[in-house]
Amino acid sequence: MFPKYDVIVVGAGHAGCEAAHAAAKMGSSVLLCTMNMNTIAQMSCNPAMGGVAKGQIVREIDALGGMSGIISDKSMIQFRMLNRSKGPAMWSPRSQNDRMRFAEEWRLALESTPKVDFWQEMVTGIIVKDNRVKGVKTGIGIEIEADSVVLTNGTFLNGLIHIGEKQFGGGRTGESAAKGITEQLIGLGFEAGRMKTGTPPRVDGRSLDYSKMEVQYGDENPEKFSFSDETSSLKEQKSCWITYTNKQVHETLETGFDRSPMFNGRIQGLGPRYCPSIEDKINRFAERDRHQIFVEPEGWNTVEIYVNGFSTSLPEDVQYKALRKIAGFENAKMFRPGYAIEYDYFPPTQLKLTLETQLVENLYFAGQINGTTGYEEAASQGLIAGINASLKAQEKDPFLLKRSDAYIGVLIDDLINKGTEEPYRMFTSRAEFRLLLRQDNADLRLTELGHAIGLADDSRLEKVTHKKSETARLINDLKQKKLEPEAINEGLEQIETASIKEKISIEKLLKRPQINIDALRNLNEELNTFFNQFDKNVLEQAEIQIKYESYIEKEQQMVEKLSNMEGFKIPIRFDYLAIPALSAEGKQKLNKIRPETLGQASRISGVSPADLSILTVYLGR
Repeated sequence: MFPKYDVIVVGAGHAGCEAAHAAAKMGSSVLLCTMNMNTIAQMSCNPAMGGVAKGQIVREIDALGGMSGIISDKSMIQFRMLNRSKGPAMWSPRSQNDRMRFAEEWRLALESTPKVDFWQEMVTGIIVKDNRVKGVKTGIGIEIEADSVVLTNGTFLNGLIHIGEKQFGGGRTGESAAKGITEQLIGLGFEAGRMKTGTPPRVDGRSLDYSKMEVQYGDENPEKFSFSDETSSLKEQKSCWITYTNKQVHETLETGFDRSPMFNGRIQGLGPRYCPSIEDKINRFAERDRHQIFVEPEGWNTVEIYVNGFSTSLPEDVQYKALRKIAGFENAKMFRPGYAIEYDYFPPTQLKLTLETQLVENLYFAGQINGTTGYEEAASQGLIAGINASLKAQEKDPFLLKRSDAYIGVLIDDLINKGTEEPYRMFTSRAEFRLLLRQDNADLRLTELGHAIGLADDSRLEKVTHKKSETARLINDLKQKKLEPEAINEGLEQIETASIKEKISIEKLLKRPQINIDALRNLNEELNTFFNQFDKNVLEQAEIQIKYESYIEKEQQMVEKLSNMEGFKIPIRFDYLAIPALSAEGKQKLNKIRPETLGQASRISGVSPADLSILTVYLGR
């Protein structure tokens, strides 16, 4: 009935979609298994992509040849570049999306990808022989063979939904939990745990009074995620709104605390620290008398509203009463209540940097199964797992991203070396080289790598090559082109920066904090004409590279130092337990995680500098 596949992907969420697309585009035959073809790429929680650090990840996925950026652009209803008031390392793109169009665009993209087949049914187990995965088993007893399997089960593994004192099995509201896989993996020697996440109620937008809220517009000149020409920026945008909770809301919520699964011990798993439920917020921050609520439309043509900031698992009657005490929500009609969901995950210290498991060859984990939270984190793992599953099936070298290459590299390195006991979320502060890992240069950093493995196409590479050469030409021109005092001093005084007494290069002028390219354009018509010959992205790139030149150089020097340790390979079967001088904790952690390089070993929690010195001596021998 079924042919043997190169790669089987289990689960069609953000991780599964990226994994299936990447593997197929690289030439592998792929079977994507999902319990419901109508929920492919479902935005289970908020209808948005990107945000702080997450927007950088979406740009990186796109630069490598993945689809999340393109799908986000095609389904976008609003765009904002966050943190514009800060330095460029912090600029983070974020989109509000049409939930239904997002899922539709992903399904259309996958259905138009040659080599992707689909199967709608629950996968209940994997086929393993001699510690090597051979395929999957389904709920009706079908066995399908494959060289590699990627598990992207999301919140479905033994998922348990909580609403007040009610609890029932499910991977998402209205969908069944996945049974069997956790138990089999534990039997194979894997360590498992439980995590928790949640979602807010959805309400009828027609029942809200927006005049009592603060409107939140999109950017005046919206950008997009994808570096490709396949998408374009929004011409029209839909607004969001902000309102606030108050003391009456908090008092009403507190009446349900005795029936809250979070407070009475029914929920065992840890929830996301940086996206707490509303009951957690008012409990932990009792001194605050209000919290922000973001009122977000679910799409262009629906009245459904996502109540961001009101995630809860309190009884539905308490949720309803509390909601109606929020300004603008006095007559709110609820579509469905919020809920919490507990699910199984597998500590990611059991993986290799390729996201292949250490215990079972050719078996890959991606997404929430690894303890992460967020569409973007899941999608990036799916991309890397799909790439490496395809490369393994083709007997090619693995694809790895270092911490200095991408936020995706930081994410995977953190997971594997540090593990996580709570849902992991990416922040710019997690990246020590964040000035190098900006959202604007993701294509310059990664497209050549994506093209080399057959994921990014030729047109992508041509665009990047052109952008690099034009940026270099512009920077050189800015160094060479001199400005006369009489031509610009009057303009300089108007923008409150010191006038010049002799000729000065545009590059030196641009290094001043008060001056940017837009300000230079306004100094005289000659400068405006000069800048008009360059693309907007080239102008931005040149300005950032000039203004932050010394800082960028320092980070690159740090990267070079780190690369020396990353180049120091550790044999796969190195016997850490045979080195008596290593600390007991060092031996235990090194033996468990089995780092591939000395650099990776240095980032393992519990491995001391003394352990590294001893290890270096033994490796030198």
